Amino acid sequence: MRIQLIGGPTAVLDIGGLRLITDPTFDPPGSYPRPDGPTLTKLAPPAARAEELGAVDAVLLSHDQHADNLDLAGRAYLKEVPLTLTTRSGAERLEKAGDVASGQVRGLTPWERFDLERPGQRAPLHVTAVPARHGPDGCEPISGEVTGFVLSAPDLPTVYVSGDNAWLGAVGQVVDGFGPVDVAVLFAGAARFPDRFDGALLTLDSALAAEASRVLGASTVVPVHYAGWEHFTEGAAALTAAFGQAGLADRLAMLAPGEAVELG
Repeated sequence: MRIQLIGGPTAVLDIGGLRLITDPTFDPPGSYPRPDGPTLTKLAPPAARAEELGAVDAVLLSHDQHADNLDLAGRAYLKEVPLTLTTRSGAERLEKAGDVASGQVRGLTPWERFDLERPGQRAPLHVTAVPARHGPDGCEPISGEVTGFVLSAPDLPTVYVSGDNAWLGAVGQVVDGFGPVDVAVLFAGAARFPDRFDGALLTLDSALAAEASRVLGASTVVPVHYAGWEHFTEGAAALTAAFGQAGLADRLAMLAPGEAVELG
């Protein structure tokens, strides 16, 4: 298995002969005003353009409603990918907007599984949607529906992709459903806005990311979505410190955009 960070929430996962990409964001730096919420400001370009990634089998899209998880170039990219897996409401919006053709997107409810066939293998890669909450309790009517994913197969490591989740309860549910995972791709960064939910966390902060890693039992943790956007309040230094204080420094694989980690 190999994981490469492209930037923000965007990572390329090569696993079991398949290539997956999380929350595609390929725009240059810029701002995204929103009539129903705060302006999102992107500070850094991606480490690679979409066309440099080669053939991708599927996109794992945690949610479509925020530009820091699906920007303009990322939205256009969905038309080039055979399949996007996301939330039920997100699939409906993408189809209605014409961002994907019929059959190019599949919306999943929590605990629903989709099987991706693997070249030369009998056992598919199971992609299971798992709970995520993009803010404090009761945030859903404003933040919208979000999903995480668990990737599993009998001969492969079990991988948890958190999506934009700020709730340790969702992490506990993953362990209840799957047991300990091998690899955790955690969306971190302690995203906040002073005028949204009284400044409550919208994603895991560094201490919560370390605690999530302990709960998950993951031997390798790859943080993403902790830099490159103005609304992140904790970056690589805070993550490194939190994992060190928790005695989990050996599990942490900090990647700069463009860097990759190879896993057995």
